[in-house]
Amino acid sequence: MDLLALSDFNLVARHGGFGRAARATGRPKATLSRRVAELERSLNLRLFERGARTLKLTEEGRALYERTGSLLSELDETAADIASGGARPRGRLRISAPLFFAQTAMGKLAAGFALEHPEVRLEVTTEDRAVDMIEEGYDLVIRVNPAVDESLIGRIFLHDRLVVVASPQLVKPAANVAVPAVVRGPGDRDISWHLTSPTGRSCMTIDPVLSLSSLVMVRDAVLAGVGAGRLPVSLVGEDMRAGTLLHWGDIDAAPVALWALYPSRRLLSARVSAFLDYLRRAFPHGAPEELAAYMAR
Repeated sequence: MDLLALSDFNLVARHGGFGRAARATGRPKATLSRRVAELERSLNLRLFERGARTLKLTEEGRALYERTGSLLSELDETAADIASGGARPRGRLRISAPLFFAQTAMGKLAAGFALEHPEVRLEVTTEDRAVDMIEEGYDLVIRVNPAVDESLIGRIFLHDRLVVVASPQLVKPAANVAVPAVVRGPGDRDISWHLTSPTGRSCMTIDPVLSLSSLVMVRDAVLAGVGAGRLPVSLVGEDMRAGTLLHWGDIDAAPVALWALYPSRRLLSARVSAFLDYLRRAFPHGAPEELAAYMAR
């Protein structure tokens, strides 16, 4: 595949037309049109639907643009790094992080990383949903126990576990009585929690009396004595040690793992490598106590 033609195709796709791409880059419009036509002939595919006043990517054109745009940027950056004598991190780095981690740690992480790597323009958005990294233009995503995705690779950088806690003023009811509970979001439809403790396994029936949209809000409501809560130990460990929350048991489920993920088909850029290294240094053992200590700083 002709990389020059592919680069010109990406320019036109990014700017939404031959004229716009020509004005933005100073390239002749006729040259851009010829290069894209050559690329279409070499692939035996139509990459654009051409109307009288509109230009729209075909399905095949969109797939080619999504899969090659980032690669071309990586190649440009690599060439620039080699020319400048080293692969130092620079350019835009877009990260998606879940709400709890973003609220409790991401601000400090982002600030420290920005001070260490001033040539990187870091952008962090908060999403609990599974974003499409290629379609939405993310370089790296942080996710909790993500589903298997063969198009992504990554590493676990933090472990946590869920516990049930309650204020000392909340009396733990008998085994056959529902416990007032604070739950996260209307999507939490559980009617019971399965627990493990030194005495064995048990099932606790709950009565959701309050539904809140973040784990921090749930923790605050549990501290106020409204009900019991199912929360990560990194968030409530200090309260358990201080006695302001009592530990009723661990949730009987798979451990919680925070992953840093990135597309496996892309070259791993210097800025992504630098952020992964920064995460590793921030949480060297990946223990929940490290996240709790990081939040307390």
